[in-house]
Amino acid sequence: MDPLKWISREYHEINGSTFDVLETVPSPLEFARIAQISRPVLIRGFQPPAAKVWTNSYLIERLGSSAISVAVTPNGCADAVTRFDGKFYFAEPHVEQMTMASFLSNLSPDKEVAKGRTETYYLQSQNGNLYSSRFFDGLDDPSEFKALRDDVPSEVFWCSEALGRPPDAVNLWMGDSGSVSSVHSDPYENMYTVIRGAKHFTLLPPAEGWCLKERMYPHAMYTRSLGSQTLELRPSSSDIPKVRWSSITEPHLPGALAPDAHPIYITVKMGDTLYLPAGWWHHVRQSGITIALNWWYDMEMRGMNWVILSFLRTIQDVPDGNELDEV
Repeated sequence: MDPLKWISREYHEINGSTFDVLETVPSPLEFARIAQISRPVLIRGFQPPAAKVWTNSYLIERLGSSAISVAVTPNGCADAVTRFDGKFYFAEPHVEQMTMASFLSNLSPDKEVAKGRTETYYLQSQNGNLYSSRFFDGLDDPSEFKALRDDVPSEVFWCSEALGRPPDAVNLWMGDSGSVSSVHSDPYENMYTVIRGAKHFTLLPPAEGWCLKERMYPHAMYTRSLGSQTLELRPSSSDIPKVRWSSITEPHLPGALAPDAHPIYITVKMGDTLYLPAGWWHHVRQSGITIALNWWYDMEMRGMNWVILSFLRTIQDVPDGNELDEV
């Protein structure tokens, strides 16, 4: 048997496709045990101040006329594989500066309206857009959302205590059902809290990365055309390295994954927090206007976890995505 499929089968036979739900926040000791097992857990009862005060009017008042960075695409698929002029590219979004009031005016709670627009707006600047790692070293980086920091704790106490370190980044995410996050994995222990709306996660353990058919794609970015100001995809210079990405664009749909894959589906509603372990693959859809916060904690590099994750990624060949017709 293919060793990757053997590992996948053995993992599933031991762990199944279930996930735990905690009705109250864990103690640091309880979370240390959760992190050691490294499986998703839905946690209720964690309520940062933002959950009580972040109405549209509050956000507009706090941020005023200051500019925030917003990703714009014609299809809601930022950082995703996109076909253009008969060829597949890894497409990054166009980024525009606008006020919070302008950004919110471009969102809609209605699914059909959100998906029927010619442009989709998503606040996904990440990389510590609320707090970066330098904040914990006393060397704070500028933040477009500094005015909102009073409503967001810089760390999740039970995580920091259990993992023995502060987060590497704290991020704010905002959008509507027009935006979708393509399937990917991160080298972080992720605490993901929904403040408004709902997020629909399709999850796969690191052992099942083989079924996502990663490929190498040339890089491209959306830009505004000089004449019409419409969004167009512009391939990057050949000097830009190709991007390794999954060719499965909608893993939540029936038949999209191999029959022996075992996805886990979790809806994270307002007031819920998802613990997403490092290395887990995730695809995310949204319902309504959504606001979420996440705390990224660097994974432990010592021991076997990082070695195993690297092994699972490097043992398989990654062909050129434009030599195959699988997207």
